[in-house]
Amino acid sequence: MTCETTDSYAFKNALGECRVIEEKTSYLEIFSYSDSRLNSIDQNPLPMSEFNNFLHRQNAFAPAILPDDVYLVTGLRLILQENAQHKDTFAPRCISMPRENYSAMVQALHLPEMAIETSSVVGPFFWSTVDRDDNSSTRLHIIFRKSDVRQRGKTRGWELTLSHELSTGITTGFYKGTPTSSISESIKQLKACTTEIGHAMLLPFIIFSHESLLTSEIRQRDARNWARKLENAISMHDEILRDEGYLDSEGGIDLASVHSDLVECQAQVLWQPPASYIAIIDYLEEAGQRFIHTLPESRKTPAVEKFQMRMIARLELYKKRWAGKQRYAHTTIQRLEIQRSALSNIMSQRESSLNLQIASDSKKFAHTSGRESKSMKGISLLGTIFLPGTFLASIFSTTFFDFGNATEMTAVVSPKFWLYWVINIPFTLVVVGLFLLWQRRRLRAYMREDKQLEQDIESMEQNIIDSLRKRTMSKTHTWVESNERKAGLAADEENGHGGFKEPAVTAVISSNTLAVPSVNIS
Repeated sequence: MTCETTDSYAFKNALGECRVIEEKTSYLEIFSYSDSRLNSIDQNPLPMSEFNNFLHRQNAFAPAILPDDVYLVTGLRLILQENAQHKDTFAPRCISMPRENYSAMVQALHLPEMAIETSSVVGPFFWSTVDRDDNSSTRLHIIFRKSDVRQRGKTRGWELTLSHELSTGITTGFYKGTPTSSISESIKQLKACTTEIGHAMLLPFIIFSHESLLTSEIRQRDARNWARKLENAISMHDEILRDEGYLDSEGGIDLASVHSDLVECQAQVLWQPPASYIAIIDYLEEAGQRFIHTLPESRKTPAVEKFQMRMIARLELYKKRWAGKQRYAHTTIQRLEIQRSALSNIMSQRESSLNLQIASDSKKFAHTSGRESKSMKGISLLGTIFLPGTFLASIFSTTFFDFGNATEMTAVVSPKFWLYWVINIPFTLVVVGLFLLWQRRRLRAYMREDKQLEQDIESMEQNIIDSLRKRTMSKTHTWVESNERKAGLAADEENGHGGFKEPAVTAVISSNTLAVPSVNIS
């Protein structure tokens, strides 16, 4: 029975649970020699048939034969997946090469086995440690990655796993990124800075530098200007221009546009949270200090020490910049929260006005129904007054009664008068029974109609509120499209159309909207 370490067991277990996808693979080799004329940079596709040859530096990847007075100073060997396209390439428990190739890469390049356990981390992540193997080789291990959520079915992110051998100055690793990441620019800068590849933190520092570009600060400035426009729209809407798109056709605030822009503006402020990157800077400084303190004195060349000093100074600059962005973003968020509260009050007032209108129309409908009921009562009263007389007139007009001979009272009523009752009573019972049966069926139908009526009323009120909130929460109006909207408004004004405005959601319930069945008994 063979024994293995806890790390090896966890690595094999995690590797067996991973799903395999395929990504295009290439390699990058940078070697710096004592004779700078022999320095080399080589980057080419790496088919899986040549994968093991690259790992073990065999055949076409064998080390170059050097003159006797020339020696290798430092080097960098990377396996690259520079244009990762699969939608699950950064999904948890997912690797982008066959398991046997991934395992061979980790073993041959001495990469940290724990890297496979970080596939599910969120946000920017950095980890480093100094490791010593059984051959007394000391290496600095680094894991640096960032995986974003999917956007429009595509994933975004990058991951870097490095191992720098302190005695030889050789850095090996695996670097993967999507087209939206800065992997191409980072590789381009890395190849331009070959004199500094002896420092293990060169590539992580380059990657972080691209993450700290001016784009984040520009977006914060744009968000603050956007917030000012929203403040004018909500608090001082009489002073804003129609070109901003926050006025409706009646000159009031377009809540849908304002609230949508408020959500988009807050999302832009929260893009790249500064606190996470300030923490990454601390980790980078810690790893740099760990590297320079562990590095043998023979490898502390002027280029390495100079890069160490410039890296620490630039990281301090980045920290100050991210701290400034954090304070700036916090102020913007507070201002947006104030405007969100004010907008919520405006929306509540409009919803209250809408509910008041619904209640008013319902009251009018109930009043109309009451008047119709009073009219039906009058008709029923008139029928009740004339029905007995009509009934008596119809009986005395039959041939059972003869009032022509007033002197002979016995001849007034026919002896066959009983036939009338024998026929009329059963016939009346049958008619009354049929009426009661019909009435019961009609009452059941009325109950179903009443129930459906209640559901229709509730559905109508809910649809009105949902329609209002859907327009409010829609993302059709974005700040990025403001120029297109302005151009459309200008074109409409030239054509005499006055611009298109989305119609406001209103609801009016009239007496003709809800038809209540009535019973007419004649």
